[in-house]
Amino acid sequence: MSVREALNIAIERDLDLVEVSPNAVPPVCKILDFGKYKYQLNKKHAQRKTIDVKEIKIRPHINEHDLELKIKNINRFIEGGDKAKIVMYFKGREIIRPEFGMKIFEKISQKLTGKFQIEQHPKMESNHLTMVVAPKA
Repeated sequence: MSVREALNIAIERDLDLVEVSPNAVPPVCKILDFGKYKYQLNKKHAQRKTIDVKEIKIRPHINEHDLELKIKNINRFIEGGDKAKIVMYFKGREIIRPEFGMKIFEKISQKLTGKFQIEQHPKMESNHLTMVVAPKA
């Protein structure tokens, strides 16, 4: 089809004639709404990353090595761009000594590396203590 015919068809349909492949013989063109095409291209590039909340469960009398492993996982989550929710569960009579849990949360916040912020400081909710750590923006 000649260029004139294609332009006339595009004008009749109130669309644009866009050259898709200029190096081909003959050049390839498409009849489309160019504004809509540009919007869709821009929309594809602006996809957002969703932030997940990863949960770590610990106990008040956690072993030092196990705590180091949990801290390593929290660091990995934060570096990946996700939030980490640390939950400490108390069983039975452990609930009368929540200060043990607070000491462990202090250790965790001291040993975390990288750029992070404590989004929710340790908070007691029924039989568990919760803290949320997020990457810095």
